[in-house]
Amino acid sequence: MPELVRVSVCGFDPMLVRGYVKTGFRALWFYLPDELYEDYDVQIGDKIQGKLLKVINPKEEVTFTPNEAFEWDTSKETGYAVVIPGEAITKYELTEFHFIEMELTHIVTKTGEVKEIYPGETKKRKWWPDGKMKLSYFLPYAAP
Repeated sequence: MPELVRVSVCGFDPMLVRGYVKTGFRALWFYLPDELYEDYDVQIGDKIQGKLLKVINPKEEVTFTPNEAFEWDTSKETGYAVVIPGEAITKYELTEFHFIEMELTHIVTKTGEVKEIYPGETKKRKWWPDGKMKLSYFLPYAAP
């Protein structure tokens, strides 16, 4: 069963993201729940599989509800950070000021082993609270 999360997107200024998306450099990412990272010993090069449920803008408005499966890589520095690929950034017009809701279902290790996340149960530990996603300062999305 999954780990349900609502996380803040982390990354660079939207103008930098615009350039990084074109070059393939990592631009935006999110952090796994501490417990999941430790329980599964997520490593550099592992992939996180799941379903993207909602995209929430810095005005606390749901802008997309894709309910779409994904497989995203962990960063080159740590398994704790998951890099959001450029295709997802442009498709959902993401910035470092957005929030995303996801269902994390599997970890695929560098060796190809697929680990189901918390089989038989559902966890919900990293959840940005309602009413706390409206930001007083943000920069708009800048298309590549």
